[in-house]
Amino acid sequence: MSLGKNDDVPPPPAKGEYHIKFANRQAAVGWRQLMQQIPANTNTAWHLMRKTPSPAVETDRHHRLKFALAEGVRGGETFPQWQIEVSGGGRIWYLHDENRQTCWVTQAGTGHPRQTDR
Repeated sequence: MSLGKNDDVPPPPAKGEYHIKFANRQAAVGWRQLMQQIPANTNTAWHLMRKTPSPAVETDRHHRLKFALAEGVRGGETFPQWQIEVSGGGRIWYLHDENRQTCWVTQAGTGHPRQTDR
């Protein structure tokens, strides 16, 4: 099964959990790579997004992005953008839509995203 833009990240959420969806095809491809190369850590990230997508206490591995990357736009609405560090270089970025209880994965991959380099 090929996953792409607007598709749910399987399996579906349980009651009270957040939906996780791909914002674009590249995120779906990157997610697949993470699942193949770093399955345990990717599964942990999946659980974090399902239950606590915007933790009250941020950590080095799960935090809101900063500066120009702190927010992203989806469907004309602006949402906070978060990052989960899956490995030394692997990252998952997502928009947190609290009202719809949805996390939109905007970027996922095994390599360190260059946008964060300053």
